Amino acid sequence: MKLKVIKKKHSGRSHGQVVVRHQGGQHKRFIRNIDFKRGKPGIVGKVVAVEYDPNRSADIALIQYADGERRYILAPSEIKANDRVLSGENIEIKNGNSMPMKYMPIGTIVHNVELSPGKGGQLARGAGVGAIIQAREDTFVHLKLPSGEVRKVRADCSATVGSLSNADWKNEFFGKAGRKRNMGIRPTVRGVAQNPRSHPHGGGEGRSGIGMSLPKTYAGRPAVGKTRRPTKYSNKYILKGRTRGKHG
Repeated sequence: MKLKVIKKKHSGRSHGQVVVRHQGGQHKRFIRNIDFKRGKPGIVGKVVAVEYDPNRSADIALIQYADGERRYILAPSEIKANDRVLSGENIEIKNGNSMPMKYMPIGTIVHNVELSPGKGGQLARGAGVGAIIQAREDTFVHLKLPSGEVRKVRADCSATVGSLSNADWKNEFFGKAGRKRNMGIRPTVRGVAQNPRSHPHGGGEGRSGIGMSLPKTYAGRPAVGKTRRPTKYSNKYILKGRTRGKHG
């Protein structure tokens, strides 16, 4: 596995057409290939360094394994150089170790949680976050996610012990508009400030309202109420919706 590859810029375009707004510019950067699967079971790894990654909010850790291979992982909080990490089954419940959740006691804080065994971590990957194992039920565990959602996840899915690093990321002050442009984020303009050809809320004399009973997106679709969010097959595993409302 290559540790770094140059990131290609797409800027929200497909064949030159804007398909995702508010993206563009962006400083040149490398993609650090992260080992979300923690695919070196039974091989002890030593933390060489904890590094900044421009592509995510959490820090990453460079791991040197006993067989000589190096890989990046998401850095748990309080991890430092020369610490040892391990993945596998029936191993020590220790910060940075990865194992199936059926081997973890109730109350364990985890991150980089799989949704399908062997697929690699998909949940709880942002800076400072951690999910809590709340209960067991048959072949599932009940996982309380950072959003407040309680979800059933298969107990043989792997997760990493501990919460993620860089918890102060949410308090960071960006300082100037240019910093956002370097990150690839273009300005967002209010619909009422646009002209009527660009947005349904646009037009009118002076500071006018949206001019309609329900807000709409730039494409004219409803922006509140029953939007087009599809019903997902995995909704049956959600025991309690997110704190800002059931399923969104």
